[in-house]
Amino acid sequence: MRIDANEYAKVIARNLRRLMYERDISQSKMCADLNIPKQTVSSWMNGKRTPKMSMIDTLCEYLNCTRSDLMEPGDEKTRSAVLGTRIPVLGKVAAGIPISAIQDILDYEEISDIMGRSGEYFGLRIKGDSMSPRIAEGDTVIVRCQSDAESGDIVIAQINGDAATCKKLIKHKEGISLVSLNPLYEPMFYSNEDIEKIPIMILGKVVENRSKF
Repeated sequence: MRIDANEYAKVIARNLRRLMYERDISQSKMCADLNIPKQTVSSWMNGKRTPKMSMIDTLCEYLNCTRSDLMEPGDEKTRSAVLGTRIPVLGKVAAGIPISAIQDILDYEEISDIMGRSGEYFGLRIKGDSMSPRIAEGDTVIVRCQSDAESGDIVIAQINGDAATCKKLIKHKEGISLVSLNPLYEPMFYSNEDIEKIPIMILGKVVENRSKF
């Protein structure tokens, strides 16, 4: 089946996201392991550019897959899984001092059907620099809805019912800390009493970051 250049880029982007998800490989890990700039990988995953054939072979070796796994739409069952569904980007989320989350739909992102069947997902746009350099202002994070997470996870937390923030969750016996990756920002500690009284709620776990260029 012949496809044009734009569709070819989309096929590789969908297959790449699917293969990385199935193997539990994050974008940042792949960039570090293969010494590839974040911008380059993001352009592949967003369907803006396609890897050169030499890089296709490198990716196939890294992901333990064949060229066809990465470059072809596959059969109907595989194509259905790859094509996936769109999820809404719900609004801007502060990655600094928490601000109220805007609930307007700003954009849509696509996730694979395989990923979609594992839970409910939404996208949120990052504002601020407290999670840089890993998550930059303007990035869209893909979030799996869940009310709890493991210590060390990147989460979206809601504070006092109407503010949301992207932070690293650290659990303590006496409470939790919401920690910025940017060392210029102090961790925000909440006691167990604060969690109940304010309240502090986990809206979901960040599972992927998609940069825009």
